[in-house]
Amino acid sequence: MLIKGAEALVNGASSLAKRFHVPDLAIGLTIVALGTSAPELVVNVLSGTDGHPEVVFGNIIGSNIFNLFLILGVAGAIYPLPVQRSTVMRELPFSLFITLLLFYLANDELFNGEDFNRTSLLDGIILLGFFAIFLWYVFGSLKRRPPHQVSKIRVYSSFGIATRLLFGLMGLGFGGKFVVDNAIAIAQAFEVSEKLVGLTIIAAGTSLPELATSAVAAYKRQADIAIGNVIGSNIFNILLVLGVTTVVTPLDYDTALNTDVFILLSGTVLLLVFMFTINKKKLDRWESLLYLATFIGYMIYLFIRK
Repeated sequence: MLIKGAEALVNGASSLAKRFHVPDLAIGLTIVALGTSAPELVVNVLSGTDGHPEVVFGNIIGSNIFNLFLILGVAGAIYPLPVQRSTVMRELPFSLFITLLLFYLANDELFNGEDFNRTSLLDGIILLGFFAIFLWYVFGSLKRRPPHQVSKIRVYSSFGIATRLLFGLMGLGFGGKFVVDNAIAIAQAFEVSEKLVGLTIIAAGTSLPELATSAVAAYKRQADIAIGNVIGSNIFNILLVLGVTTVVTPLDYDTALNTDVFILLSGTVLLLVFMFTINKKKLDRWESLLYLATFIGYMIYLFIRK
């Protein structure tokens, strides 16, 4: 319900925007991009307001690790992925920067001498501010270098648009509530931490659309989509999803998750290293298999750690 709800909402909103003659490119950068982050956003806002901050941080960090190690690993194993210069020089370093920013904002005891670790309203505003800067950069870069192909957006009837918008909102609402409630029930039934459930089950479930998109894109030799989908999703998760969730409600942070943040940071740095060594600006098949092996090792570590 969660994933199909997001898909229906994107289709309905895109069709509505097309009726008002909004360019396809603008629709893709806003409605479609936000739609792929909608599952994480809904699950995290519900988790935060229900008092489950470990699920929130586990979902965001876990989704980004899932995106980086598993999705890039699968996509690159299907077909080696050449990477654009702008991605290597700008988007990847920016992704690294905001991960470091997340680490800084969440660790108040370490950096600010506070008695507890918590992301506040101010932290959420900072994250959303950087998200606005990122959107400004993306629109600016595409105006300078417009894409050769733009996807065609189907325009539905008024009834079709209304039905999709209604089903999309209902699917996100009810699906998100089911995901959160049952994730907590799983954690209690198996006597594991909520952060483990967030890092694994919820992270994998909400990242399934990105996995399907990148795998198909790699099979069709559309490397820009495969790489851009992963990097863009990671940026959206930290800046938009965590930013909105933190603005809605302050979140306590468990420093045990610092290990997972370090793994995410290491994976991002490793991707940058791959871009400047051997076959430059290309993710080779052996590098992708290394990511997959690391992901398997990380999953084993998680279940040992609980």
